[in-house]
Amino acid sequence: MADISPASAPDSTRTPALRLAALLLGAGVLHFVAPAPFDTTVPPQLPGKARSYTYLSGVAEIGIGTALLIPRTRRLGGRLAALLFIAVFPANIRFAADSVRNPKAPSALKAVSVLRLPLQWPLITRALAVSRRSPRD
Repeated sequence: MADISPASAPDSTRTPALRLAALLLGAGVLHFVAPAPFDTTVPPQLPGKARSYTYLSGVAEIGIGTALLIPRTRRLGGRLAALLFIAVFPANIRFAADSVRNPKAPSALKAVSVLRLPLQWPLITRALAVSRRSPRD
């Protein structure tokens, strides 16, 4: 008979966690490689320079992506990813609104910026599922 103890059970969160990690790590790196587009999504009401928030969110995405890669921290990483996806949603709304209002913005950018908004919900629910299904220490 096969051993199905928690220690030997297959990790059903591995593939979804790796996909979320790839998304977050890629976006986090982009915050440093090409920060200008991210700067424009920072609400002007926040104190300080937009670039500081761009870099801070890039560090958060890289850190959370790394947590999702490591089975021992995956549970926490899933929770943090869900919180991050919620936290950045207002910036995504602003980016979409600014793109749509900008007559110089390419149609493809306008479409992508609007169509990605409903994708936030599946990202949040997937991150929470990864957290719930990850083995406890």
